[in-house]
Amino acid sequence: MEGSSFGAGRAGGAIDPLDFLKRPQTILRVTTWIFSIVVFGSIVNECYVNKDSQNPELLCIFNENESACSYGVAVGIIAFFGCIFFLVLDLYFQQISSVKDRKRAVLLDLAFSGFLSFLWFVGFCFLANQWQRTKMSRGVSQGADAARAAITFSFFSILAWVAVAVKALQRYRLGTDMSLFASEQFPGEPSAAYPAYPSGVESTDTYQSPPFSDTLDTSNPKGYQVPAY
Repeated sequence: MEGSSFGAGRAGGAIDPLDFLKRPQTILRVTTWIFSIVVFGSIVNECYVNKDSQNPELLCIFNENESACSYGVAVGIIAFFGCIFFLVLDLYFQQISSVKDRKRAVLLDLAFSGFLSFLWFVGFCFLANQWQRTKMSRGVSQGADAARAAITFSFFSILAWVAVAVKALQRYRLGTDMSLFASEQFPGEPSAAYPAYPSGVESTDTYQSPPFSDTLDTSNPKGYQVPAY
C-alpha cells in the first residue's frame, strides 16, 4: 500500500465498515472468536457428566481430569476476549498517528497470536491424550460429541491463530513509508544541500560611476556665463 504505515494509511482517514469486514485479518479474527466459543462452550455445557446414575457428582469427561476441562475453558475465554480486543484495535488502528504506537500494536498482536497458537497446541494435545484414556460409560457417551468438538476446534484454532500471527508478521515487515511524513518544502534526501549563493565576488569596477561625477569648477561652471551688469 503506497503511503502506508504497518498496513494502514494516513492517520485520521475514513473507515469503511464493509472494507474492514472484508479484510482477511478481520475474517481470521472472527473465525478464531467463533472457534473459542465452540471449545469452551462445549466443555462447560456437555463435558461435565455423571460417572454413573448412582453418583450425582459431575466429573470432567476427559478421563475425569479436572485440569483438562479447566485448561480448555481458560484458553477459550482468553482467546474470546483477545479476539474482541484486537478487533477493536484493528478498527481504530488507522486513527493512531504515532508510528511508534502502531509498531507496538503490531508487535503486541504478533506476540499474542503466537502465544495463543502455543496454548491451543498444548490444549489440543492435552485434550486428545486425555480423551484416548477415557473409559466409555453411559455418561461419557452422552457427552462424546461435545468432547470431540472441543478437540477438533482446538486443532482448528491452532491453524487460525498461526494465520493471524503470519498476518501480523507481514504487517510488521511492511514497516513505515516515510512519505507519510515528508513535506514538499524539504529536500528529497537528507544529505541534499541547500542551493548556494552565486559564487564569486563582484568587482568594484562593475559599479557605475555616481552621477555628476565631473569635476565642477566653482569659479566658472561649464556652460554657465556670468551675466554682465
